[in-house]
Amino acid sequence: MKHPLLAIPEARHRGEHLGVTSVCSAHPLVIEAALRRAKRQGKPVLIEATCNQVNQDGGYTGMTPTAFRRLVEGIADKVGLDSRKIVLGGDHLGPSPWKKFSADKAMAKAEAMIAAYAQAGFTKLHLDTSMGCKGEPDALDDAETAKRAARLAEIAEMNKGDLAPVYVIGTEVPVPGGATHALDHLDVTTPDAVARTHDVHRAAFLARGLDDSFARVIALVVQPGLEFGHTDVIHFDAGKAQALAAALANFPGLVFEAHSTDYQSSDGLRALVDNGFAILKVGPWLTFSLREALYALDAVADVLHGHPPKGDLMTAMEDIMVADPGDWKRYYAGDENELWLQRHFSYSDRIRYYWSTPAAESAVSRLMSRLARKQIPAAVVRQYLPHITGTDAEEILLAAVELILRKYEAACTG
Repeated sequence: MKHPLLAIPEARHRGEHLGVTSVCSAHPLVIEAALRRAKRQGKPVLIEATCNQVNQDGGYTGMTPTAFRRLVEGIADKVGLDSRKIVLGGDHLGPSPWKKFSADKAMAKAEAMIAAYAQAGFTKLHLDTSMGCKGEPDALDDAETAKRAARLAEIAEMNKGDLAPVYVIGTEVPVPGGATHALDHLDVTTPDAVARTHDVHRAAFLARGLDDSFARVIALVVQPGLEFGHTDVIHFDAGKAQALAAALANFPGLVFEAHSTDYQSSDGLRALVDNGFAILKVGPWLTFSLREALYALDAVADVLHGHPPKGDLMTAMEDIMVADPGDWKRYYAGDENELWLQRHFSYSDRIRYYWSTPAAESAVSRLMSRLARKQIPAAVVRQYLPHITGTDAEEILLAAVELILRKYEAACTG
């Protein structure tokens, strides 16, 4: 059986406009929205989990790769989507969660992780070994990065299922979840860096006898000149990426994978695919839109109960995040007011790490109970959710996520 993602570089090098959205989220409503759209469209859907989010130790979601697969397939059953339409991907697979350990220990953990991903049927694997471990530079040289990536590919091949995985490689990998500093400009990856990355990985794969595996490398991660921070977004400028895009002509089996595409304009997303950045990864934007809808519905619930909005859900989330700052404190900075704004409204959306906590699930459940069996008047929806139609609370939440997914679909199709 041919891997469905192989069609992406094939289309690119036939001169066709074709991309794919990589949905990087573990939130059940985000996954449900993506699977519902896949059912309507009749197309495969790519759902990815990151190394920190899902790994053999549970990650911050508490899920192993097998548990994540069960979650996704359970939602597919709910919406009536054939699970064979789902491509599961692993993002930033490498030593990142354990980089405070020695390289040997961190890589042993990374090997166990990619084995678990491959055994669970994940068939789109991003090999990210570019970071240094204890006692090493923050960023490794290309040769060592490639050597470690090839070792992870070898482990994946030893544990693969019936469908052979495709791989994504690269040494210029943006920070997962967005930048943590003010943005003014970014250096676009050079064509020479692309060639060097490709060649050094090819040599490392072939040194391990992984010729067939390297033939299934479908994309390189590069920096096309886009990023988002807490309050600002650097938008894609196709002119500045012209030389980088032209470099793809030398690699007929490849496209580029664009990370941190969240909050780009619709024209910018389409321009990315036009220029060969055909795998568009999105994550925080989806949960950011979901959070907007949740806060709006909290206001709607108060209005329907005959009083102005009190912000109960926001208050609950503030209490939860302040009591357990581990997933935001290292990333946010400023005075108390700035920190408060970032906790709730940063584009990096680190609040997404808290929705699965029991306290947050209870707060959301209370909100949804207040709106259960209520048809929300269109005029009230318009007041708080002007870009969304619907009268049912859960449908409104799904629509908020689908609003973003539609932008990506439009960018990816001819």
